[in-house]
Amino acid sequence: MLSPRMLRPSVLRSLQGCAVRRSFATSAALQKDINHMTVFGAGLMGAGIVQVAAQNGIKVVMTDVSDKALENGKKIITKSLTRIARKAHPEDEAAQKSLIDKVFENISTSTSPDEAVKSSDLVLEAIVENIKVKQELFSKLDKSAPKDAIFASNTSSLSITDIAQSTEPSRQWIGWHWFNPPPQMKLVEIIKTEKTSEETYRALADLSKRMKKTAVSCKDTPGFIVNRLLVPYMLEAVRMVERGEASAEDVDVAMKLGAGYPMGPFELSDFVGLDTLSHISRGWRDSRVETGEISAEAVKESPLLEQLVKENKLGRKTGEGFRKYD
Repeated sequence: MLSPRMLRPSVLRSLQGCAVRRSFATSAALQKDINHMTVFGAGLMGAGIVQVAAQNGIKVVMTDVSDKALENGKKIITKSLTRIARKAHPEDEAAQKSLIDKVFENISTSTSPDEAVKSSDLVLEAIVENIKVKQELFSKLDKSAPKDAIFASNTSSLSITDIAQSTEPSRQWIGWHWFNPPPQMKLVEIIKTEKTSEETYRALADLSKRMKKTAVSCKDTPGFIVNRLLVPYMLEAVRMVERGEASAEDVDVAMKLGAGYPMGPFELSDFVGLDTLSHISRGWRDSRVETGEISAEAVKESPLLEQLVKENKLGRKTGEGFRKYD
């Protein structure tokens, strides 16, 4: 056995270097590299995530139920990339085309769930915000995806733990919540369940960094960080108008100029979609109030919001919500 006195500085440095290399080697061995991912859902969110992945060298399969849906997803990506290409090469159409083509080299499409996931390191869903639909999808994918493939949900309000109940207990699960529009928004939320391993978390944190996003992490709680604070805030703004305390216009101006928010709560609600806001608040009333995770007052039903949804005035996407859009 070596005595500390027998170790010269050069020997100490050598041994310390070996220890550091072993530490890095162990860390690297535990780190799961994600180089191939599958995204279910070719709408604005799904297509946007696919675009960001492909732009940053990740091979990605965009998957949906029909060729028509996939074509729409490709149009969304093409439109977004065209803006980027024109800005990067304003006078060079050949360079613009080359930029777009290079991104699409990393994208493939499929309407076959089994085929889409057979070689995936990460499977992410960005489909309808319905827990039964998500559970049905992942229950099928659990049988065809590689056993070490990570399953992830882009849900904004549902429990990752509850969605994960549809798969085998050994499957690694995590939440990866993106914000709309994915190419422009800098933030992603990483949601860890009680069974999420450190390896899985590090793999997704690394992937987020490679895709040039800032990641924040939290536990699997209602709404995670952003929506947990944002949804009650938007609902209380609606209730202020319902009570006749202020107009929607004045509330928006007050929050922008007084609190420094880039958008007021009504502008933001119209941007998010009033149906989405209604759906999240209803889901929390049905499943989270009873458990004490959310207060009943915070997500109390809003007659004004529900009336607008009933009239299909859902915000920007329908041309009218709390205000009208051209």
